[in-house]
Amino acid sequence: MRHWILVLLVAAGPLMAKDSCFDCHSLLDGRLQAPATGFPKDIHRQHGLGCADCHGGDATQDDPDAAMSRTKGFLGKPARKEIPKFCARCHSDANYMRRFAPQQRVDQYAEYLTSTHGKLLMTGDPNVATCIDCHSLHDIRAVKDGASPVHPLRLPQTCARCHADAARMAKYKIPTTQFADYRTSVHWEALAKRGDLSAPSCAGCHGNHGAAPPQVASVSQVCGTCHAMFEELYRKSPHRAALADLGGCVVCHSNHAIKKPGLGMLAGSQSVCLPCHDSGTAGANTAAEMFKQISGLSASMKRSDDILDQVQRSGLEISEAQMRQMDVHEQLVRAQVAVHAFQVAAVKAPVDEGLKISAQTYQAGQAALKERNVRRMGLGVSLAAILITMIGLWLAIRSLERPPEGASGSPEK
Repeated sequence: MRHWILVLLVAAGPLMAKDSCFDCHSLLDGRLQAPATGFPKDIHRQHGLGCADCHGGDATQDDPDAAMSRTKGFLGKPARKEIPKFCARCHSDANYMRRFAPQQRVDQYAEYLTSTHGKLLMTGDPNVATCIDCHSLHDIRAVKDGASPVHPLRLPQTCARCHADAARMAKYKIPTTQFADYRTSVHWEALAKRGDLSAPSCAGCHGNHGAAPPQVASVSQVCGTCHAMFEELYRKSPHRAALADLGGCVVCHSNHAIKKPGLGMLAGSQSVCLPCHDSGTAGANTAAEMFKQISGLSASMKRSDDILDQVQRSGLEISEAQMRQMDVHEQLVRAQVAVHAFQVAAVKAPVDEGLKISAQTYQAGQAALKERNVRRMGLGVSLAAILITMIGLWLAIRSLERPPEGASGSPEK
């Protein structure tokens, strides 16, 4: 027991070290108390760092003048323009960071200087985001901490604090609907509703410390970091050259408000092809044929799904056909992906394979239902035979119990 107490005391030692800065600010009010309020949960505090590790001075001294002595290296509150460099004193030092997080990147400051935020800050614009605007100030959490402003589930709202503020963005003449649009997208649905932390958010497409809008010519490559198969097909399609200066993927899918793709994108009033391809042109005809191919496979797949579901509800074993039906679903996905090649042949190949398998699974379902009907008929005949036999036995028993004709109704004494 003593051993464990000693271990806990040693582990807690750095957190229990004297920190007159923290003690003093804890007793103050308002904004002067704020630094001490959130600091106990700060990632730096958890690693044993105190106020003086960032702000300098001597935290072992109770006298404010001694604690905040410039001769002791007291820095105080850094100017806003100096904040990134202020944080980089540690976060750009590989040897120092290795003591706490060996895998932690140490190029954040260099990246920040390449970002739109960093470049504007260096021109003297105080309105742009610095480290503390994204990571918080004295209650900085680890990225994986759900309370961190840069946790994947919270990052979009953090970026929106500035980018959805029309007054703040007015001088830059950029839209402020990005967050609202993103909340209608498939990416937001995956992130917020399904809890997929790998789903793209602001940093996934724009970068984090080196945040900047993707160049128009590189949009498809940015999308391709997740959608590799789509990008490979797109590179071979006629769209690559035609849309190179227009933004590639975003021309059809938008950027922040990316909707779930569907057949309606190929044909009908909501077709994304219509703005570029007039009805009757080669492009429009290609889109219409791909729509027809995929629609045909989708209808065939549904017909097979329905009959196999009916068979399963009947209690018949049909696992082999169900396994093969999964291949039909896979072929449909392949056909939908192949649309990005914008070639009918690329779509037709998986469609034909899917139709062939779907026809076989449908026939298997029909055969199973026919067998079910035969079994039901046989069961009905069997039940009828059993019923007739039971009636016959009952009649025979009744005839045996009936007294013979002419027999005396009373027994002899």
